[in-house]
Amino acid sequence: MKEKIDLHIHTTYSDGAFSPFEIIRMAAKKNIRTISITDHDSINAIEGAIMFGKELGITVIPGLEISTDIEDREVHILGYFIDHNSNELQKYLSFFRDERLHRAKRIVKKLNILGLEITIEDILSKAKHSAVGRPHIANALLEKGICKNYFEAFDKYIGDFAPAYEKKIHVSPLSALKLISDAGGLSFVAHPGKMPEEILKKLIDFGIDGIEVIHPSHNGDMVKYYRGIVNQYCLLESGGSDFHGGKKNDEFNFGKFHVKPTVVSNMRKMLSLD
Repeated sequence: MKEKIDLHIHTTYSDGAFSPFEIIRMAAKKNIRTISITDHDSINAIEGAIMFGKELGITVIPGLEISTDIEDREVHILGYFIDHNSNELQKYLSFFRDERLHRAKRIVKKLNILGLEITIEDILSKAKHSAVGRPHIANALLEKGICKNYFEAFDKYIGDFAPAYEKKIHVSPLSALKLISDAGGLSFVAHPGKMPEEILKKLIDFGIDGIEVIHPSHNGDMVKYYRGIVNQYCLLESGGSDFHGGKKNDEFNFGKFHVKPTVVSNMRKMLSLD
């Protein structure tokens, strides 16, 4: 059986449904021997995951996913092999954790104006120890019976252009790339199939290290296309399931979307880790 590697996984430390320890156990059952936990603007899951991963023979690559903006379009940047003990990185993430809370409070205010009975405490009970985000708000709306399902919460209330939408504060892509580089890591464009080609070209011009080629939103033709771009611009490749679990109903993706060991070895060579 071929070794599987999944470089895009979320836990309860951002908007995932499973703890880092549950993810490690699930990976072992699926024969996924190397993973990267890439929580949104959070690295709090990494230390424990690395230690527990060693017990079960799972290698955990420190990662994260940073939200950025280009021309009013939200663009996500993945970072791999970062120093999760970096003080600069910790300061940045602490600041954005506070900003996420302020944003959630503004969304709650808009929902209240719309006549919905929901409080910030309802949302924080869903977020627990993770940085609060719209998925937690959606889950709170669902639990209170305001919405029939997770996706309706976004479509009707909190999604982009919906009445209770609030823009998230982002860093620029250049700042995100520098933050990742200063933390000793490599930066990758996350799920480029969701962005216009001209945006991807700008990110390449900015000095991105690689592109996420394998992703559940990419069909076979898209995988060939982005792999061609990787080769054309001498970039690195990454990929994974973008697994969240829970209300997103994406359990089928876990173990299905993975990359070859050469993908990780190429990253390590770039960083002179081999």
